[in-house]
Amino acid sequence: MYLINKTANKIEELTRVSFSEIGFTERANLQEWLEDLPNALGEPLLIIQKEFSGFDDTNERLDLLAIDKEGNLVIIENKLDDTGRDVTWQAIKYASYCSTLKKTQIEQIYQQYLNKKGKGEIAIEKLGDFFKDTEYSYDELSINNSQTQRIFLVAKKFKKEVTSTVLWLLNYKIQLKCFKVTPFILQEQYFLNIEQIIPIKETEEYIIKMADKIQDELSTQEELKETHQLRLEFWSKLLSKIKGQTSIFQSVNPTKDHWLSSGGTGISGLSYSFVVTRSHCNIELAILKPDALVNKYIFDELRKFEEEINRNFGHELIWVRLDNKKMCRVAYALEGVNFFKRQDWEQMSDFLITNMINLEKAMREPLKKVKLRLNEKEE
Repeated sequence: MYLINKTANKIEELTRVSFSEIGFTERANLQEWLEDLPNALGEPLLIIQKEFSGFDDTNERLDLLAIDKEGNLVIIENKLDDTGRDVTWQAIKYASYCSTLKKTQIEQIYQQYLNKKGKGEIAIEKLGDFFKDTEYSYDELSINNSQTQRIFLVAKKFKKEVTSTVLWLLNYKIQLKCFKVTPFILQEQYFLNIEQIIPIKETEEYIIKMADKIQDELSTQEELKETHQLRLEFWSKLLSKIKGQTSIFQSVNPTKDHWLSSGGTGISGLSYSFVVTRSHCNIELAILKPDALVNKYIFDELRKFEEEINRNFGHELIWVRLDNKKMCRVAYALEGVNFFKRQDWEQMSDFLITNMINLEKAMREPLKKVKLRLNEKEE
């Protein structure tokens, strides 16, 4: 760092020093400076307590407790020349302690802080002033919402163990910042540089977006894992229930998919399927040979028996030709049930099994006739 001498049109180099070399300490100096000017940490902050120890069942105390313009508590930990190895764990503990504080408790904590200063100031009034230029007034503002606590670590030097942990925690949306404070000296003058090093200011928005993306991916993976377990459980119960009642689905294993298929149609490429979703469940005959034209031919030939099939099945089936796709299907659905609601499982299972048995019976003879015509066509 250099001092510009405008008169001489020169720059003078400042000497980088440690806090201990020039006799400054964490509590008597760095903590006092940040208490007096918290905005030096890059944003408007209101200090509401110093050396706060108002936690249940512990005598631990955090250096500075602040609140930001969005009503989030900010835990500020100062470590002077070196962070040590355990500062992240220490700060996370403090954040967890503070996470339970209610709005009225925060007001009391701030009032106690103001009382120590002896100026007769009122906490609620000071808080009202701090938030007066925000979207909501202090009365309307929700303070210290769940998992919104922020952590600021301040030190001259950050150990690798600390920076590595901080970068990892950022991926899990822990709101952490690291500030490097460096003292300089020039003759009898002292200077202090405060630099946000994690996340770097210019990339902060990108890192936050990446953390959101990672969390979305992790959440999706967990949801998918839970869904797969549910499907395996549902299909296991359904297969156990249908065993011995029909010739199909007797050697099929449960899967993680939202459908479960079985042969037994007598024609390769045609299968019976169960389908379960958030809004309905259905049974179907799926026609999916490699050749789309052959699928359409089978569908059209089978539909010639539609009246007979519907009569034997007991309901009107839905015939879906899907002209622009390879597949065709014939289906019957139960609307208004949700696979993700276990209370719907019994109704869904009964519907699927009863109607699949009836569908196989209703399709048996027509499929034999279609197979004969298909063989004749291929010859």
